Amino acid sequence: MKQPSVPILMYHLVSPEPHHAFRKYTVTPKAFASHMRWLALAGYHPIDMDGLADARAGRMDLPSRPIIITFDDGYRDCCDHAVPLLQARRFTAVFYLPAGLMGKMSGWLLPTRGVEFPICDWQAVSKLKAAGFHCGSHGMYHPNLTSLSDDDCRRELAESRQLIEDHLGGPVRHLAYPYGLFDERVRNLAAETGYATACATRIGLSFPADDKLALHRVPVMGQDSLPDFIWRLHTGWPLRDWLRAKADDAAGRLRRKGVATWEHER
Repeated sequence: MKQPSVPILMYHLVSPEPHHAFRKYTVTPKAFASHMRWLALAGYHPIDMDGLADARAGRMDLPSRPIIITFDDGYRDCCDHAVPLLQARRFTAVFYLPAGLMGKMSGWLLPTRGVEFPICDWQAVSKLKAAGFHCGSHGMYHPNLTSLSDDDCRRELAESRQLIEDHLGGPVRHLAYPYGLFDERVRNLAAETGYATACATRIGLSFPADDKLALHRVPVMGQDSLPDFIWRLHTGWPLRDWLRAKADDAAGRLRRKGVATWEHER
């Protein structure tokens, strides 16, 4: 049976009061509810990363219209506002956690955004697991892994896995690279430290041939309209960007045709 492509949705913050400095990455609960409503109406079936890994290894078949819902950074507001909406639909999701910062603040945002947000604590994470959600690693302290030495990168990857396993019990096999940044060295260290999959921020659907340690994802942004979100499910890109690219491509073809005609008439 031919495996379908899988949109791996990437959310960051779900909050009723988006901060202007992080508006791009903040989806309101109202918008998030509309996304989940559309997924249900369109017949999507949320799965977890274990399901994707098993399907890609030929150990199981995917459901019709599979989708994976992921959250980076472990923000507390996602537990407060996204989780109840997911539970209302009986949807599962994957939360990638900066394991060394649980119960603290997202200090990595301060240098670039001038703002930080609370991260959920281990008690909240335990409730996520008890409710049937899944947790993966987002490193220990959300560093740029490509800037670390081999030893420091290996430590970030291994210790974050171990810490989450210690708190939740059971294996942690899935990773999202902080900032989405990785290279061949980081990818190899992720494999060495026991990860079965790793998500990047390369935009696109995840096809069967996708590198399991460099998976494409579909970013969901705060400025996206519902048509943008729907279009992302099929292409990875918002409708407005897709239309702009098509218009630019058509304009380029017309310019090239005009030049060719002018050259011919000379």
